Amino acid sequence: MNSAPLTSRAVVTTDTPDRYAKQLVAHLGRKVAFTTEGATSTAAFGDTTGQVVIGDGVLTLVASGPDADGIARVEHVLGSHLERFGQRAELTVQWTRDTAEDPR
Repeated sequence: MNSAPLTSRAVVTTDTPDRYAKQLVAHLGRKVAFTTEGATSTAAFGDTTGQVVIGDGVLTLVASGPDADGIARVEHVLGSHLERFGQRAELTVQWTRDTAEDPR
């Protein structure tokens, strides 16, 4: 039985998910390269992946990787920056972790 990658997800409701996503990717893009396809921007933070996904009225942040420490780092980077950008709108980021094992 192999362990699946750990994942963590935060769904933030906002009137302007595209604006916050662009701010987040532009700001963090100075430190880590994001690739953007459609509504999803993805970057590698070491061996952990961070995604910023634009939805209809929501902005979803996803962290996935092999260990909880890497997940926590990406949660901190994405979440703290988004909260700072959305301070006036009182955006809060709450992460939900999935640690289910892959039965393969």
